[in-house]
Amino acid sequence: MALEQNQSTDYYYEENEMNDTHDYSQYEVICIKEEVRQFAKVFLPTFFTIAFIIGLAGNSVVVAIYAYYKKQRTKTDVYILNLAVADLLLLFTLPFWAVNAVHGWILGKVMCKVTSAVYTVNFVSGMQFLACISIDRYWAVTKAPSQSGAGRPCWVICCCVWMAAILLSIPQLMFYTVNHTTRCTPIFPHYLGTSLKASIQMLEICIGFVVPFLVMGVCYFITARTLIKTPNIKKSRPLKVLLTVVVVFIVTQLPYNIVKFCQAIDTIYSLITSCAMSKRIDVAIQVTESIALFHSCLNPVLYVFVGASFKNYVMKVAKKYGSWRRQRRNVEEIPFDSEGPTEPTSSFTI
Repeated sequence: MALEQNQSTDYYYEENEMNDTHDYSQYEVICIKEEVRQFAKVFLPTFFTIAFIIGLAGNSVVVAIYAYYKKQRTKTDVYILNLAVADLLLLFTLPFWAVNAVHGWILGKVMCKVTSAVYTVNFVSGMQFLACISIDRYWAVTKAPSQSGAGRPCWVICCCVWMAAILLSIPQLMFYTVNHTTRCTPIFPHYLGTSLKASIQMLEICIGFVVPFLVMGVCYFITARTLIKTPNIKKSRPLKVLLTVVVVFIVTQLPYNIVKFCQAIDTIYSLITSCAMSKRIDVAIQVTESIALFHSCLNPVLYVFVGASFKNYVMKVAKKYGSWRRQRRNVEEIPFDSEGPTEPTSSFTI
């Protein structure tokens, strides 16, 4: 998890500190980041609690509706279902990171590796499923829509997305561990050094942001242009939805990836030689990554709840639940010593 990578003590080199006989340019200066840790102890648990509650409620409804009530699923439905599962699994890691920020990692090295890997798998796969949804919407608007349902290719694509995300989580399984300050953080071998760390960061940026952003941008741009040129349809609402989806993605994901890119560049070229600047970068990565995580809470609203079809399913479920409650209440009101026959209660039909 990126926001845990730089909360320990860092070392910097003073430059141009020379007298007539000695070169002090290689002496290390310790950068104590206690302020960063204190900020994390307050900010991260608060933000993660809010995100966990909101995201759990919204994504649980999506999974329940698509898994148990909506039997005929389109490709978009399958992608949204997988997206909701990825968001839920991602949200389930937040309580661990909240405790880690306050008390340190108390669950051992194995759980540190597993939790970090699960976080990466679901964060990356969530971004990829957003790209899949944009492609399917593009085909639905610009091409003749298929009536055959999801089909095998759709599930193959989902499996490929999950496999790619799992492969990208291998560094978390290998290098995450509990350090001397009892924090779950990546520790890279000295002989691998900066090049491996920077390569992993760049790969995460490309797969987790650049590729989905380019796919979404191109697909939604063509989709919007097609909608504008199509006569006799109401264009305002679909265009507003497309614009909202793109703007929310940029606002939540771009700042985090910019800061992450700066970290990768600094890993290679050691541009940050100031302790104060290093602390600001650490706080920035905590804030921006938390904002990026909040996208998992917004996905149900952006991709599901705005659709009339899903609203109809929610209403059907609500009516079934209301009918079940009324039926149960009627049964409970019947005396236990009644010997007469009872009238059958209404079924779950709407």
